[in-house]
Amino acid sequence: MNEQQMIKQKLAGLRQEHRNLDDVISRLADEAPFDQLQLQRLKKRKLLLKDEISCLENQLLPDIIA
Repeated sequence: MNEQQMIKQKLAGLRQEHRNLDDVISRLADEAPFDQLQLQRLKKRKLLLKDEISCLENQLLPDIIA
């Protein structure tokens, strides 16, 4: 397996985790008494995943000199 395939595979896993966190966050926020600290931690994790996804996507794009 070459490097690009490994990056694409990791990217797919991170995107899935990001979607799952989105679902968990929305369900948690819909409940009347919810744990604000837990919600903040989940949102922080989601942002970290988004940053990591962006970084991996940039690795897949070729450098184009304009």
